[in-house]
Amino acid sequence: MFSNLVSIITGSGQGIGKAIALRFASQGSLVVIADINEENSIQTAKEIRDTYGLETLVVKVDVGVEDQVQKMMETSYKWKDRIDFLINNSGIAGVSKQTEEIHIDEWDNVLKINVNGVFLCCKHAIPFMKNRNKQRAIVNIASVTGKRPLINRLPYATSKMAVIGLSRTLATEIGPYNIRVNSICPGAILGERQQFVNKSLAKAKGRSIEEVKQEKLESSPLRSFVDPKYVAAMVSFLCSDDAAMITGQDINVSAGVVMY
Repeated sequence: MFSNLVSIITGSGQGIGKAIALRFASQGSLVVIADINEENSIQTAKEIRDTYGLETLVVKVDVGVEDQVQKMMETSYKWKDRIDFLINNSGIAGVSKQTEEIHIDEWDNVLKINVNGVFLCCKHAIPFMKNRNKQRAIVNIASVTGKRPLINRLPYATSKMAVIGLSRTLATEIGPYNIRVNSICPGAILGERQQFVNKSLAKAKGRSIEEVKQEKLESSPLRSFVDPKYVAAMVSFLCSDDAAMITGQDINVSAGVVMY
């Protein structure tokens, strides 16, 4: 489906990003693995090569630093003379604290990666995506926390709400160039980050990790956390020709935790 099309996937050394990279490679895409963790990126590249026999491009990048992002986009374009899909997945959970306890550096760090990183990647990818006739797509990974309050997670919630607004506005701006922009709002994802978040929330609330985990499960009609592969499947759909009339949307993959 994506044979010979170039996909840039940030944060693809692990977690959701890795699941997206493997999914796109399984559909023939040539994947740019863009991550600050070079060791994890190399491992993702090896899995793609061993499983699908496809070449990849590994780029170490801090998405919150503009000159690094610009260089990454230039390197990616020179690799195959095209950029077809941009998946902005890089993000951090940030602190779990009451507002008055949050230091400005903790606030800035979350916004730098989760908001500035998305903006910078879009800013520097769009010029390379505009000069193509066929439709191109940008998918930004937001969160259900971008649609509802989450106590003790003010920087994270603010950042994910911003990603949804950014996606809608950008979709309007660059739609005339046949570039679609959507965001995905995952619920609680299975993996190491969820364990870290649960631990932080348990400490902030004075509760056990198991209590926090159980509370999250009970908020889902399916009584389930989300496997990253289902987020990857939605990203794939949004980049496909079947989604040609879908732009400016924020789509939940949350096991029913959020339904709006």
